[in-house]
Amino acid sequence: MSDSKEYVPPKVWTWDKESGGRFANINRPIAGATHEKALPVGKHPFQLYSLATPNGVKVTTMFEELLAAGHMGAEYDAWLINISSGDQFGSDFVAINPNSKIPALLDRSTEKPTRVFESGSILLYLAEKFGAFLPKDHHKRTECLNWLFWQMGSAPYLGGGFGHFYAYAPMKIEYAINRFAMETKRQLDVLDRQLADNEYLAGDEYSIADMSVAPWYGALAKGYLYGAGEFLEGASYKNVNRWFDQLAKRPAVKRGQMVNRGWGDPAGQLPERHDANDFETKTMDKLAAKS
Repeated sequence: MSDSKEYVPPKVWTWDKESGGRFANINRPIAGATHEKALPVGKHPFQLYSLATPNGVKVTTMFEELLAAGHMGAEYDAWLINISSGDQFGSDFVAINPNSKIPALLDRSTEKPTRVFESGSILLYLAEKFGAFLPKDHHKRTECLNWLFWQMGSAPYLGGGFGHFYAYAPMKIEYAINRFAMETKRQLDVLDRQLADNEYLAGDEYSIADMSVAPWYGALAKGYLYGAGEFLEGASYKNVNRWFDQLAKRPAVKRGQMVNRGWGDPAGQLPERHDANDFETKTMDKLAAKS
């Protein structure tokens, strides 16, 4: 082991200094709003407040898939939440999601606006509301939900575990990286074995399970997350890679990855989305050309 000084936990943990790392300035051990801030509201039934992280991409992909399938009632406004600046701790955002995490959704098509938070809950809510991307057969539906909730329970080991210690922690801790790299590779193997015999995660139907898992594990296997593709031997997960490549060709998936994105290729950045034609006129490269 590379750690030379053993850490002894105190009898009572107290928060007396920032922990360091990329997001240290917004981390704190208490919940609730830190400031008053109203959220913008657009013209569509659904108001999405998010960022194009893996969790955010799940929901924008679902909206774009619903619209592509002809569900015009799924039109939405997507507003950018800058988590590095602490937008998620504004009063209106906390009123929608008391956990202060993106994405957060407000459905204004109901008699009383309905708040929906946690990405898996949003996917399930939209799937049931529109009767889409959730199999109707009992066994297939249950299998879809198995994988949806598998992702919700597993991804914290990938993101807050491996991703944090490998990419964001202020110091590299051998034990922590080894522990979470092992678990992340085990999870990738779970997926690879499932996809060896199935076109999609839940069988032969594309579903919210695929939308939930792909932005995390498919992107990781391709080397898109944390710069860790080679470290985790991502290319060895041939079935995960086949599945992710197949999904990546879907036009709605491509659009979903662009919404609320503020980094990378300017042509792939659409910080806000309010109409379908925004993809043609309001990406960052188009806006830069007009200025």
